[in-house]
Amino acid sequence: MKISNIDAYQVFDSRGNPTLEVEVVLENGIIGRAMVPSGASTGRFESLELRDGDPSRYRGKSVLNAIKNVKSKIAPEITGRNVHAQKQLDELICNLDGTSNKQNLGANAIVGVSMAIARASANNKRVPLYHTLGEGEGTLIPLPEIQIIGGGAHSAGRIDVQDFMIICTGAESYEQCLEMTYNVYTECGNILKRQGKLAGVADEGGYWPEFDGNERVFDTLLEAIEKAGYQPGKDIHLSLDIAAAEFFQDGKYHLSIDNRSMKPEQYYSLIEKWCREYPIISIEDPFEESDYENWQRLTESFGHSVQIIGDDLYTTDIRRVEEGYRNELTNSVLIKLNQIGTVTETIECIRKAQAYSWTPVVSARSGETEDPFISHLAVATNAGQLKVGSFSRSERMVKWNELIRIERELNEKARFIGSSIFPFH
Repeated sequence: MKISNIDAYQVFDSRGNPTLEVEVVLENGIIGRAMVPSGASTGRFESLELRDGDPSRYRGKSVLNAIKNVKSKIAPEITGRNVHAQKQLDELICNLDGTSNKQNLGANAIVGVSMAIARASANNKRVPLYHTLGEGEGTLIPLPEIQIIGGGAHSAGRIDVQDFMIICTGAESYEQCLEMTYNVYTECGNILKRQGKLAGVADEGGYWPEFDGNERVFDTLLEAIEKAGYQPGKDIHLSLDIAAAEFFQDGKYHLSIDNRSMKPEQYYSLIEKWCREYPIISIEDPFEESDYENWQRLTESFGHSVQIIGDDLYTTDIRRVEEGYRNELTNSVLIKLNQIGTVTETIECIRKAQAYSWTPVVSARSGETEDPFISHLAVATNAGQLKVGSFSRSERMVKWNELIRIERELNEKARFIGSSIFPFH
């Protein structure tokens, strides 16, 4: 089925910032739409998110130029082409841009078109999106990685560590994961309220308290797990997204609430201490992207028991993942569609990680939308894990709820293996 028209228009993400929605219309009238998310903590190797920079329009954050590129540059090239040729269309758009970081057309313009093509293809075939993305092979319901307390760039730096999360390693079903998370999230709110620290939620829906030290957050989270009736390190493990590049400057790591500036070797000792003292099963971006020595040390020392994820380190770029594998930097990679710019490149990155026996973790962004595309992506590729933020705010819950629908659709074909996704657990 051929594409007859492509349109794009400005909408708004979960932070109220402008973003774009792309609409692909087929000759038979069937439509596919996709909304583009946006990150706050962005890696320096990410593809370029094109914003207008005009202070008179949404303080420079409007995306009218990206929309113009969709309409005037991308649309003429792919109108009239077969919507089911996802890989060829994605390659055509990348060649049209002609740069490694999508700076000419904008990664937000490109990924919006790519996602909308995928959805139009599924709609035309009258099958779920996960079915077409995974060519019918996707059946694995992912293990959720859910934020309880937010920090870093998602909370104006109240806490240095960006995400304090939980993974329900003792859960035997997806439904049980959600119930366990609900109980811990609710109990954590009760604890913060009693402490006089309940002050709303951060960008991704986790609580946004002030603490006088990063380790006080660990204590609160472990207390919440126990008061909810679970055993830390058995029923529920901790997961961290440190986003260390956000506080690395002039060759040192600067932890503001601990009032400490550390050389890389001193900071490594702190991360090592956390991994030994707390029930951490996953840690993301513990070091700045170029701090290869510490990435290697942590993976060598803890890779047998901890999932060590590269996000800013890899930015969903298969070439960077290959380099990371050669240098034994991690054993996992975070997957974000808008970091690389097309559905095809994203899926290829997931497949590369799986070929290395790494664990790919499909992830949302801090500036999200009500589009549940990544829920389908996680199932389609049998990625095994999904990280979308916390257990509040509708742009987060829509992803968890979509997995409920997908599991119902798959019926007896649906699989949930929980923490068995970790080769060491």
